[in-house]
Amino acid sequence: MNQEAVDAVIRGLKKAGVSVVCYLPDSLLKELYPALDADPDIRTIQVTNEGEGAAICGGVFLSGQKAALVMENSGLRASVEHLARLGLGAGIPVVMLMSHRGDLGENNWWAIPHGITMEPILDALRTPYRIVKEADGIERAIADSYAWSYTAYHHSAVVLSGGIVR
Repeated sequence: MNQEAVDAVIRGLKKAGVSVVCYLPDSLLKELYPALDADPDIRTIQVTNEGEGAAICGGVFLSGQKAALVMENSGLRASVEHLARLGLGAGIPVVMLMSHRGDLGENNWWAIPHGITMEPILDALRTPYRIVKEADGIERAIADSYAWSYTAYHHSAVVLSGGIVR
């Protein structure tokens, strides 16, 4: 992830009013995590699994603040139960920012299932998403995601792919 994309993510989160970011580190977004940790306006919480991150983000929402769950798209499978209960069951939105493992151009065999299952899972959870392939679309995607989620009281996702993560 290049510096332009890292800066765009942080600007987008700040413009959306995000004060807490939960994350489970992955290699595609490895440059983002130190920048988030260093930002004095954003509290970061490293989680042990993505379901835990979804639950914390839900609690942050209930406290009147905004949070983001940053993860690899494989984490979607790990957090389905939490996301279903929060979004479909209780109207508690979680905005996800994900790297796109398994997209065309992927060169790791083990990552292909992440790409194959991501969109069907998001669809099953009735979660709108935007796949962003260039850094100049990041801020807008984050802003749109928060506007929609906090209007609909449901999850949304921004998926960072293409030139952003390679």
